[in-house]
Amino acid sequence: MMPSLAQGRVGALLAFLLALPATAVAAPDCRQASAVYADRDGAYELRFTPINSEAAAASNRFTLTVLKTAIELDGYVMPSDDPERAVGILMFKCPGGDVTGADLDACTIWQGTIYGTNANGEMDNLQHETATAADHVFLPGLGPAIRQSQIWGNGKANVAPWDVLAFKECAK
Repeated sequence: MMPSLAQGRVGALLAFLLALPATAVAAPDCRQASAVYADRDGAYELRFTPINSEAAAASNRFTLTVLKTAIELDGYVMPSDDPERAVGILMFKCPGGDVTGADLDACTIWQGTIYGTNANGEMDNLQHETATAADHVFLPGLGPAIRQSQIWGNGKANVAPWDVLAFKECAK
């Protein structure tokens, strides 16, 4: 039986994840809420921060910074059901207060399932902020979404990140 195209892509992704350089601090020594990740080109940093509310609908909060610019995007991860997924959303300069769906659509840069991998390359939904930090974070389609967004262009982001970011450090 021939492997499907999807199986080939998963195999290639796992090979890529295992080939990424080791980090100075092991992810198991860090909680997801304090984990910091970087893309392979050194152009982006993804930093998780605590939500500080047990009543929050989100399981994680993060920022994505386009290094060498003043661009910082806000992100949240929310659990969904049937099937269980960790759904991430990344926004830029969303208005506060009462907003419409159109307002949120206009400021949403990326939305999709967000995965974490361990040191063995095993992939799962990104876990809650109190869990051990993932070794890699996978945001499918992040690079193309940024290239098609309002943050792309002259004087803005000019390097599209890979969809996989590697654990860099644990924030203090």
